[in-house]
Amino acid sequence: MTTTLDTKWNAGLYDDKHNFVFKFGEDVVQLLAPQQGERILDLGCGTGYLTNLIAQAGARVIGIDHSASMIGRAAAAYPDLDFRVLSATSFHFDTPFDAVFSNATLHWVLDKEQAIDNIYKALRPGGRFILEMGGKGNVEEIVVATRKVLTRHGYYSNAATQLWYFPSLGEYSTLLEKRGFRVRFASHFDRPTQLQDTDNGIKDWIKMFGNAFFKDIPDSAIEPVLDEIQEAVRPTNFRNHNWYGNYKRLRIEAIKQ
Repeated sequence: MTTTLDTKWNAGLYDDKHNFVFKFGEDVVQLLAPQQGERILDLGCGTGYLTNLIAQAGARVIGIDHSASMIGRAAAAYPDLDFRVLSATSFHFDTPFDAVFSNATLHWVLDKEQAIDNIYKALRPGGRFILEMGGKGNVEEIVVATRKVLTRHGYYSNAATQLWYFPSLGEYSTLLEKRGFRVRFASHFDRPTQLQDTDNGIKDWIKMFGNAFFKDIPDSAIEPVLDEIQEAVRPTNFRNHNWYGNYKRLRIEAIKQ
C-alpha cells in the first residue's frame, strides 16, 4: 500500500533554482488570454509570478496555494494582489470566476476528482479552465530510480510513497468531461527541461520536489542515496554537459457547460 506525504516547500530555493516551473507557465497564460476586468483564480499560484502576469492584463485575480511559505513570498513580492493559503480540494468562493488557471500544480493533488469538482463549482457557466500539469511518463526515469535505490537501501515504505498523479490525456479529459466540462483543447507533449545545477542537477531537483521520499531517513544517509539516484539516471538525463528533467506535460482548455 502506498503512502502519501506532504512535500516541504522551500520558496526561496524554488525562485532561485527552479524558476523554470513558472517561466514555462508564461505560455499557459497566453492560452488563458486574460481580459480586462475578468475575475480569475490562479490555483497553485506558488510565489506569484504568473498571478502578477495575469493581473498585468487587467484581470481581477486571486492566487491560492496550499503552501504558506509560497503564499508568504508571493504576498511580499506582490503586495497589491490577493493571495490566500487554500487547498485545491477544499477552497470555496461565493462569487464565481470567469476562469480558473493552474500551472504545474494539479499533479500534486491525488484526490483529483475533488479538485475538479471544486474547480467546476468555482466557475460561472461558460467559464474556462486552463491548466498545465505533469502527464503520463513525466520524470519517469527519476521516479523509477528513486524507488529502486530506496528499496535497495531497505527504505521500503519510503520507496512506496505516492507523491504525484501523472495521467494520460485521455484519462484526465475523461474526468473533466464526467464532471461536466467540454474539453476544447488538449495536448500531451515532451518538454525536456534543463536543470540549473550542472553538477548536482538531479539531486537538487529531488531535494526541491521529492523531499517527501526521504521522510524519517537520517540526514547522514540521504546524500549517498541521492548520489546513487543521480548516477542511475545519468544515461537518460545527462547530455551536452547538462542535467535534464525529462518532462511530459498535459495542457488543456476546458469550458464549464
